[in-house]
Amino acid sequence: MRAAVLAGLLAAVAAALPLPGLLPHGPDRGDARLPPGDDESSAGIPLRPSPRLLGGSARRLFVGTNGVISTQDFPRETQYVDDDFPTDFPVIAPFLADLDTSEGRGNIYYRQDDSPAVLSQAAGYIQAGFPHTAGSFVPTNVFIATWERVGAYQPLSRDAEPSEKLNTFQAVIAYNHEDTYTIFLYPEGGLQFLGTRPKESYNVQLELPARVGFSWGDGDDPKWDGLFHSLASSEQALRHLERESNAGVPGVWVFHVGSVSPLEHVEPGIGGWGVPQSPAHRQPGIANYARTLYSHAGQTSTELLAQHGLEATLPHPDLESHAPALLDVVPEGLPVSPGQDRSRRLHPDGYIKQQSYSPNPSSYSSGHHGVGVDEDVHFNPDVFTYNTASKETCAQHHGRCSPHAFCTDYATGVCCHCQATYYGNGRQCLPEGAVHRLNGKVSGSLTVGQALVRFQDVDLHTYVVGSDGRAYTAISGVPQPAARALLPLVPIGGLFAWLFALEEPGSENGFSITGAEFTQNLEVTFYPGEEKVHITQTAEGLGPDNYLNLKTHIQGQVPFVPEDVTVHITPYKELYHYSSSAAVTSSTQREYILAAGTANQTLSYRLRQNVTFSGCPYAHLPARQRLSVARAFALYDSQEHVLRYALASRIAPAPDGAETPQVSPCHDGTHACEAPARCQPGAGMEYTCECAAGYHGDGRGCREVDECAEGLSQCGPFTVCLNVPGSYRCECRSGYRPAEDGQACVPLVPASDPCEDGSHPCAPGDRARCIPRAGGHPACECLPGYSGDGINCADVDECAENPCHPAAVCYNVPGSFSCRCQPGYEGDGFQCVHGSSQRLSPCQHEQLYPRAVLPGPSPVGDGHVPQCDEEGRYRPLQCHSSSGHCWCVDAAGQEIAGTRTLPGHTPPRCGSPESVQQLTPCEHERLYPRVVPPGPSLVGDGHVPQCDEEGRYRPLQCHSSSGHCWCVDAAGQEIAGTRTLPGRTPPRCGSPEPTERPHTMCERWRQSLLEHYGGSPRHDQYVPQCDAEGNFTPLQCHGDSGYCWCVDESGREIQGTRSEPGSTPPCLPSVAPPSVRPSPRPDVSPPATGTFLLYAQGQQIGYLPLNGTRLQKEAAKTLLSLHGSIVVGIDYDCREKMIYWTDVAGRTINRASLEAGAEPETVISSGLLSPEGLAVDHLRRAVFWTDSGLDKIERARLDGSERRVLFDTELVNPRAIAVDPVRGNLYWTDWNREAPKIETSTVNGANRRVLVNKDIGLPNGLTFDPFSKLLCWADAGTKHLECTFPDGTGRRVIQNNLNYPFSIISYADHFYHTDWRRDGVIAVNKETGSFTDEYLPEQRSHLYGITAVYPYCPGARK
Repeated sequence: MRAAVLAGLLAAVAAALPLPGLLPHGPDRGDARLPPGDDESSAGIPLRPSPRLLGGSARRLFVGTNGVISTQDFPRETQYVDDDFPTDFPVIAPFLADLDTSEGRGNIYYRQDDSPAVLSQAAGYIQAGFPHTAGSFVPTNVFIATWERVGAYQPLSRDAEPSEKLNTFQAVIAYNHEDTYTIFLYPEGGLQFLGTRPKESYNVQLELPARVGFSWGDGDDPKWDGLFHSLASSEQALRHLERESNAGVPGVWVFHVGSVSPLEHVEPGIGGWGVPQSPAHRQPGIANYARTLYSHAGQTSTELLAQHGLEATLPHPDLESHAPALLDVVPEGLPVSPGQDRSRRLHPDGYIKQQSYSPNPSSYSSGHHGVGVDEDVHFNPDVFTYNTASKETCAQHHGRCSPHAFCTDYATGVCCHCQATYYGNGRQCLPEGAVHRLNGKVSGSLTVGQALVRFQDVDLHTYVVGSDGRAYTAISGVPQPAARALLPLVPIGGLFAWLFALEEPGSENGFSITGAEFTQNLEVTFYPGEEKVHITQTAEGLGPDNYLNLKTHIQGQVPFVPEDVTVHITPYKELYHYSSSAAVTSSTQREYILAAGTANQTLSYRLRQNVTFSGCPYAHLPARQRLSVARAFALYDSQEHVLRYALASRIAPAPDGAETPQVSPCHDGTHACEAPARCQPGAGMEYTCECAAGYHGDGRGCREVDECAEGLSQCGPFTVCLNVPGSYRCECRSGYRPAEDGQACVPLVPASDPCEDGSHPCAPGDRARCIPRAGGHPACECLPGYSGDGINCADVDECAENPCHPAAVCYNVPGSFSCRCQPGYEGDGFQCVHGSSQRLSPCQHEQLYPRAVLPGPSPVGDGHVPQCDEEGRYRPLQCHSSSGHCWCVDAAGQEIAGTRTLPGHTPPRCGSPESVQQLTPCEHERLYPRVVPPGPSLVGDGHVPQCDEEGRYRPLQCHSSSGHCWCVDAAGQEIAGTRTLPGRTPPRCGSPEPTERPHTMCERWRQSLLEHYGGSPRHDQYVPQCDAEGNFTPLQCHGDSGYCWCVDESGREIQGTRSEPGSTPPCLPSVAPPSVRPSPRPDVSPPATGTFLLYAQGQQIGYLPLNGTRLQKEAAKTLLSLHGSIVVGIDYDCREKMIYWTDVAGRTINRASLEAGAEPETVISSGLLSPEGLAVDHLRRAVFWTDSGLDKIERARLDGSERRVLFDTELVNPRAIAVDPVRGNLYWTDWNREAPKIETSTVNGANRRVLVNKDIGLPNGLTFDPFSKLLCWADAGTKHLECTFPDGTGRRVIQNNLNYPFSIISYADHFYHTDWRRDGVIAVNKETGSFTDEYLPEQRSHLYGITAVYPYCPGARK
């Protein structure tokens, strides 16, 4: 057979695998066929013998619709089809995507085979891929799965035609008792589509690229958890599957996936071109280029080199000389890869790169190495104790050192030392001269003058320019009295001046000694008031992006600093004493100047500080060093509420003659002043004693003053003066509150309610109602019977809609109407009967008013007049006078199922026990809906009634298409006066007097989805179930799929309650009985202070706070629930603290305040089709949005007024949009697959031009950074995160290995983007491009837009 294969080789070179290159398949080969459908899977196919596969023994295989094979049965496709590797279960994926073989769109075949011809063809491919290691491999069995002309899933639509793009591909698993190989085959033209659209993307046009590769899944062996191998997951890589190869044959990809000997990962073939060497043969230059992915998942990934701009050498130095040998193993009838005669250097554009990850990587790094030296004879035995039994060595503890440090072995232990061009303590090292950032939180409790001020976890950010020793610190969110009082406390920022001071020869700054783990304690005593404050600053190490995380706590008393006073800090020098390898101390006296106009006052404080850390016991530290601060500034920005310090410092060895400056007796406590007198420093060592404020005397003896009794207090009206030692306190009388000045009191006045005091703008109370809202801005709403905006309400002429009975006259009155039966009829106007007061029977009524039916089979025929007996009852046998059909009826005149006879046949015997089981009137009408004549109607055209479990009419009936609702009696007849118009609140039925109530959250969500589904949802579409009170029923089920789950009172699924078809979970009611006066629904759960992220996740907006730039995942929560909506674009108005968003389900633009209990309101409700991107200009009070359905970009005022179209030409798929308010520029993306681009214009639509149109694919996310002035975007096609200047210059790649980004926002030194593969928020460092953190919400679904909320308006800063 081997000779036959060789004899059949083609001499010509082809460009791709022809269709005959697939292994034989189909019904004539004995293949089984997978049932057609969207999410089908085969039963387990037993494998005999069992091959070694994916780290274990595979006894059976399962084949799934979605381009996958597994060793276990598949979960629901929603759990894996849109997600990236790794999967939760074992997967062999030749083309993992949302595929569909319904409606005759392709076939999926599979079988196990051991025929010699098939085994030989598989062996040829494998030997071509592994010429050095599998030259003698002969399989005993193969398993073949073929996807032939299969289509992508498409949502059902009346207008959409099925796509003509169909894919064909094959996966082969070949094995013997020792080894297992997998072959993926892609024939020429076999991949006509590269991705599929997620089912829950709604109107958002997105395609997720397919995934090709292997995933081990979650198993019993932790060694394999999270391990995966990715061959392709981007459009660019997928396009090359047909043309490239790792086996020398285009479209053929071979992998070693199992062995009796240890196999740590998938081994790709090395016999072709386009793939660099496996990990065992990798060249030194590319060893670690792929380690930018998430480090928690071990993986081996093969992706395009073009994404990284790298080149790879061929896998083996002798590969060229071995190329002819490949001809010996290529299967019969297939071309040789043209890559065999290419250069040994691969071109980086369009070929394939290899990424390898181990599930348990070694902690060794090339940055760690050991150096043996003699023990330091000066080491301190109190700090380090030698123990031969536990001696530390670099070989054991190299992991303690920074990647940029080396480890040194001493006789009794180890130390880390930073490499050249880095500085630090060896455990943490930073590049010399670089810019560094520090982030942290500040908390404290301060007494400022007489007032106590508390603050918790406010943001601290420091920016350090290491090249010249400058440190800039900003603390935002400290209340104003405390922030101003902290201005003299430069030591808060002075810590960073010492840490990152410019080093003069022979000196080391603080970071070089302590690294990023230390504690600083400060004690500051102010003079002359002797106020004392304690400050503790704790550094907790460096993050992945090299920023230092710091916690600061401040407690004590500080002097009050008035608003009109500025603080000047004089340059200073101070000595630092290094007493050991674990402590630094400093003590000094500082002066500062309070300046108010031309008046200045010089004050001082005494500073004592120590820094403790864990240092190297063998380090030679200087005994003393001198820090010189040439410039120090402190200011408070009252507009942005930010306290700022700026210092420029140098550190140098202390001169030999440098002495610690003399300390005033007032500062070291050697003065002779007696309490409560205070020591006032003078020139040099002189001082005077002065009585403190609130005391009289000469300083030697001081008498307390009762300011209240002597009339010296400054308490204002409505206050009570209370004397305290040395001072007094003003308290407000009952019924009063403190005024803004803190001294006077003003009456307690409840916040005015415009709806109560009549100051609202609404129409008069007989036409409109005023609805109170948060912030004192009420809403106006016209009463039923009137239409308008609530300010102007006009009467509605209900009679124009013919609500009365045909035998009645309608009279319109302001806000309502009435119906009156015509002469000769009796009734309430909604129901009128002819004749005397005696009511007609139903049969007699129907004789007078025959009913019509829908075309087609009918129980009564068109215009049937029923036959009644002498007492007005229906005769049991009814026959149509013209058609000849006959049937039996029950007492209500309803046809008895199964009794109808055709014309000419013997009529049925009616009224006997043999009659078929009777239907209830409601059930009968559901089977045979009735049509009513044009004009006024009790049920509407084609209404199908709703029946309860016992077949009775439900009290509330609503028409599925018109939106009318009404109450019915037990006979299904409309109750007069209960009908409501479309969009109005349905009546409450089932009680003697129906009343109105507002729609509940469940009812609003249900109505929204019903409208979204066109009034009649399919069996596979979810519609929430509500009880009679409008609450969510505890048990919810997904159509007729059989999947059910429990929900809480907000309709959110309770984790762990979802059940499979055939069983339902026991759900308990979660809604308590209603109170007498229900409180308003808390739509908005208000966020805490500080910077946070908001992200859109389908029907909710999530809140994710930041600690510096770290994601505080434990504090994440749902900010706003919007059932029935699909939120896509989101932005924030920093001036009015409002969030704005687009809703593609409701086709609206909305907003909501961040105040507690605020209700969402709609800003734009018409003229939208698929609103996606949204941007707020807080300076111009404008909102901009893109509409990918209408291909428009529009703008309006924030209240929705002054709306106008900016652009409606040369747009195909506009998505993301960003605005630069300060410069007045607008930016947007268009992910037109034929010509994607990023454009810009002014905010008024002038000067439109293209910024970027090269080397981009699917630019989903866009953000403008107001601080760096960079425009940045996330591309789901190229997988790049890139930035450019606003004029299009200076373009650079920040990260080149994203998954599938949707939206992006910039904050501080990080980007945060939502990702559709991870279904989470991903953090990326701006400087290094590294992934630093991710947040995956507990409830998995796609995330859309994301924005950052600052405690100030960043765009307005100058």
